[in-house]
Amino acid sequence: MTRQFKVDAATAALSLVEQGMKVGLGTGSTAEEFVRVLAPRVAQGLSIIGVPTSERTGILARELGIEISTLDSHPQLDLTVDGTDEIDDRLQLIKGGGAAHLREKIVACASDKLAIIADHTKKVEMLGAFPLPLEVIPFGLTATSIAIEKLCRRDFGLTTALTLRKVAGEPVITDNGNLILDASFGRIPDTKGLANGLSQIPGLVEHGLFIDIADIAFIAGPDGVETISSAPA
Repeated sequence: MTRQFKVDAATAALSLVEQGMKVGLGTGSTAEEFVRVLAPRVAQGLSIIGVPTSERTGILARELGIEISTLDSHPQLDLTVDGTDEIDDRLQLIKGGGAAHLREKIVACASDKLAIIADHTKKVEMLGAFPLPLEVIPFGLTATSIAIEKLCRRDFGLTTALTLRKVAGEPVITDNGNLILDASFGRIPDTKGLANGLSQIPGLVEHGLFIDIADIAFIAGPDGVETISSAPA
């Protein structure tokens, strides 16, 4: 049933796509559902250019007949549609479960609007149950890890367990050639403060906190699709 909720959320976001748009295409299982529901519209004559946030998304879009390009060729986008690992009522997000949050954040910030699609299990009262992904460069990994732990403990009273993300025993390498540290907090009371603090650590390329970036979210569940908007009611 969870996949159907992802499809429902993706279909709701499709209403934002208009003829001639340049659209950022997110990464992950829910974002892939958006690519799949977008493809038939393109086949029927909807003309858009997609800018994928990962190699995987680019391959899928190309296979489904969606024209894709790069952010260098189209540095200003009309819309980006992406998934999330956690979202709260204020449209704060944790992203990076797919190890693509650096490119996702670059693309999102180059867009006029960021639309988030998710199933209802991603909705939380406070961010932090999902481990926070941190993209780090391989050089000085131990020093970077110590700096992260020190910041979290000293400035925010947070104890974190940092885990180097691996698959089949090998470190995950991002599309940018970096590594992923997953930081387990449980709860993050001061998301904006932590986001700003992490951004100051050398060697940490980007964190998965998306604060004041998303504009609208479509969250699908058993009772339908809930819309959360940053715009005044």
